[in-house]
Amino acid sequence: MKNFKNLTLFIALAIGITVTSCSKDTAVVDEEQDTAIGIPQDVLAKANSLHFNTFDMQEASFELPNGKIQEGYMLEDDIFMTRDQLMNMELGGDITSKQYRTNNLVSPGVITIIGYTGNNSNGLTSTMQTGLSWAVANYNRLGLNISFQLTFGTDYQNKDMVVYQVAGGAGGSAGFPSGGNPNKWVRINSGLSGYSTNVHEHVICHEIGHSVGFRHSDYFSRQSCGQNSNEGSAGVGAIHIPGTPTGWDSTSLMNACFSSSEDGEFNNNDITALNFLY
Repeated sequence: MKNFKNLTLFIALAIGITVTSCSKDTAVVDEEQDTAIGIPQDVLAKANSLHFNTFDMQEASFELPNGKIQEGYMLEDDIFMTRDQLMNMELGGDITSKQYRTNNLVSPGVITIIGYTGNNSNGLTSTMQTGLSWAVANYNRLGLNISFQLTFGTDYQNKDMVVYQVAGGAGGSAGFPSGGNPNKWVRINSGLSGYSTNVHEHVICHEIGHSVGFRHSDYFSRQSCGQNSNEGSAGVGAIHIPGTPTGWDSTSLMNACFSSSEDGEFNNNDITALNFLY
């Protein structure tokens, strides 16, 4: 299979099917390369203590819709965190199974989310807008104690979450909640444009999952990317969600990599995880 790495958590792809991941547009990583070159030692140590896969951790920067540049680090292909966000991430829990969350969750209530439609490179395409609408509907139909109020436009400053377009290969990136608030910035890569609306729905739903506190469901193996990267069984920051099965779940929306045939829908284990937390 051909792998792409480009979706930046959650609940927690057969012959001829393309598999894609969450954040950078590169081929499958050569595991004999050096690890996380140039990352400050304290940042690398913190990421390792949280049991992130730091093999290809790298410095990254993104342009916000207002033109400002946000600098930080990309982990596990689609998880973007600033230095402060990473260093302040809470600890706790054990890695024991497949559905994972962070200690950072969102307080109950309505999350205002906007699809940015500015007339520039950050504006969502029409397919991205439809994918966002479908993704939000996936969450809202579950009757959780968090819900999303979706609008489209350019008045994003007072919104809890902003979904916008950046240059890059197929996929997107996002961060984790902080202080009971969801991650604000959800980036959808321009390289997704060649994929179906269902794949757009999948990628956006996945990145929203990260933004409300979920890690990759194949965190322990990254099997969806054709890898075998077991993070161990005594880490922190990746907490097993009761009621979800152990082992490989090939249809979870929160797998690290996705295929070109995704339907954009939660599977039953994803729904179990969401209902447990929210």
